[in-house]
Amino acid sequence: MKAWLLLFLACFTTGAAANGKPGKFDNYLLTLSWSPTYCEEQPRDEQCGKKLGLVLHGLWPQYKVGYPSFCTKEAYTPSQAQAFPDLYPSQFLFKHEWEKHGTCSGLTQTGYFQFSQMLKGKVAIPTAYQRPQKPFRTTADGLKQAFVETNPWLKEQAIAPFCTGAGRFFKEIFVCLDKRGAAADCGVDVVKSAAKSCGQKDFLVRNIK
Repeated sequence: MKAWLLLFLACFTTGAAANGKPGKFDNYLLTLSWSPTYCEEQPRDEQCGKKLGLVLHGLWPQYKVGYPSFCTKEAYTPSQAQAFPDLYPSQFLFKHEWEKHGTCSGLTQTGYFQFSQMLKGKVAIPTAYQRPQKPFRTTADGLKQAFVETNPWLKEQAIAPFCTGAGRFFKEIFVCLDKRGAAADCGVDVVKSAAKSCGQKDFLVRNIK
C-alpha cells in the first residue's frame, strides 16, 4: 500500500494500543475529512473528482487516553459496501475502518456501519462548509462555533479541528461522542493534538472544485 495512503489513514490520537477487547472503551471519535484538502494532495484517489466536501473518515473507539485497534481478526464482509453505498468516499475505507476500528466497537459489522451512518447523518453541516465556491479563512474557534450553531446538541468541547500544511489548511474535524452517540468532551490527547495541528492564528478552508 502506498505510504501516503497509510499516512492519511493513521489516527491522530496518541498512545494507540496494539490490541484491545471489543466493547471495552470510553467514547467515540467521529472523524469527518475535508475532501478538497485531501484531493489537493492526492488528486488521483478514488474519492477525488466527485466534488465532495466533508466525508466520513471513520468512527473510532477511544480510551480516555489513546485507543484500541484490531481487536479481533474478523474479516470484513464485502457486501457491507453495497448495503451502505454512501457511507464512505472510497471502497477501501470499508475494510480498513472495520478491521482497525470496528472490531473494537463490540458491534456486529452491520451494527457498526449502521451506527456510523446514523452518527454521520446526525451532524448537520454548516452552510459555509456545504459547497463553498471560493476558499475562505477561519479559526478553530470560528469553526467550532459554526458547528455548534448548526447542531444545538453539540458543544465546543466536543469538536476538534485538524489542519495540514503546518497549520495552513483545514484537513478534518473530530466530533467527540459517548458510547450512545451523545456529545462528549474530547480527551486531553485529542485537544493537544488539535491545537498543535492548527497552530496558526487562522487557516484556509479550500473550496470544492
